[in-house]
Amino acid sequence: MAEVFEPGFFYHVYNRGNNQENIFIEERNYPYFLDLVSKHLTPVAEIYCYCLLKNHFHFLLRIKDFEDLPDKLISEKNRLHQPFSNLFNAYTKAINKAFNRTGSLFQEHLDRIRVTDESYLKHLIAYVHLNPVKHGFTDNFKNYQHSSFKSILSSKPTKLKREEVISFFDDIENFVYWHDFKKIRLDGIIGEIEKFDY
Repeated sequence: MAEVFEPGFFYHVYNRGNNQENIFIEERNYPYFLDLVSKHLTPVAEIYCYCLLKNHFHFLLRIKDFEDLPDKLISEKNRLHQPFSNLFNAYTKAINKAFNRTGSLFQEHLDRIRVTDESYLKHLIAYVHLNPVKHGFTDNFKNYQHSSFKSILSSKPTKLKREEVISFFDDIENFVYWHDFKKIRLDGIIGEIEKFDY
């Protein structure tokens, strides 16, 4: 049974296409999905990192504290999972219309794992950014266009919790070093977290 979203907690959130179908078909689909994430999820969650691949995605996010949530989302009829459902429904409708398809795009259940260990957060952040290497999309995760790695290194405005992510590693140099070190030991980090992945 999936974890219940609760205010103030970190979650590793991931899902993939129904029957392993691609959910990102053209390049324009990636930024469109992130726009929908901003619209539907940022009112209830803080985004720490992400990676979008052709047939699945990963996010590390933190549900906002109770007092920071919109009133309508903490009533009996509006659970914290509703913004996620709205996101997937909106994206599915757009993809179905654009590519003349019907039916579900995503697996029925959104997978999420609550994360309570700060040291594990570091492993998870690196794992999310290294996912394109794991799945053979690139040999150099730093150049992958559809993850948050470059945005965290950048000084451009972002809705990511950039400073908080860097603080887990103490500074930007250690953030990069940790990822490089984990790249060398890729089999090790995959083994640590793989039970939560596909």
